[in-house]
Amino acid sequence: MLSQSGRRKQDYGPKVNFKRRRVAYGRFTGLPAYCRFLVDRINQTVLNHPRLQHSAFHPVELCNLEYNPDRGACIVPHLDDVWLWGDRLITLNLCSSTVLTFSLPDNESPQVAEEFKRVRSILDLEHGVQRPTDVAVRVSLERRSLIIVDGPARYIWFHAILRSDIQSRRIAMTFRELSQGFLPPNESDEDSAEDQLLGRKLLDIAQTYQGSVCSVD
Repeated sequence: MLSQSGRRKQDYGPKVNFKRRRVAYGRFTGLPAYCRFLVDRINQTVLNHPRLQHSAFHPVELCNLEYNPDRGACIVPHLDDVWLWGDRLITLNLCSSTVLTFSLPDNESPQVAEEFKRVRSILDLEHGVQRPTDVAVRVSLERRSLIIVDGPARYIWFHAILRSDIQSRRIAMTFRELSQGFLPPNESDEDSAEDQLLGRKLLDIAQTYQGSVCSVD
């Protein structure tokens, strides 16, 4: 079964209803064994790179997406959920190169206005640029490259992959971590809130690395 955007999906992670804010983990058996070395490599980068956040990355979801130009595969501009998913979205780009396009939303929120002001000052844009929607940032993703989306790119900018930027078959492996509200404290679980207890359960399951596919589209 194909999604409306022409992609095939293979998901390892909890089943989430974002509208109702419900999480079910009954079919979640962990991240797959084959990705364990990738998570280790990601953490080597995250923990040692001077410009990245230095907290360890503990994913609780792996979503594999296949893009094929014959099916018109793409990603429409969107923001990922911020209720369950955390500060960093990390994607490994496989099989072919593509371009990830970032754009600012068409709204008048203070966050968008401030980000637009910052971008204008950095890029010294020409006079004709009047609105946030006049700006796009295109990031080249080479085959076997890794991208970490965080900060304003995570919480303010939309990201998309245009149909015209899928020239041949592409596989994207996207790892997601928990948001702050679901992270359990370092101390005893006795003082944990319900969401933190759920977060601890998801982390424990994910880190078994014995997972089988939870859903396929």
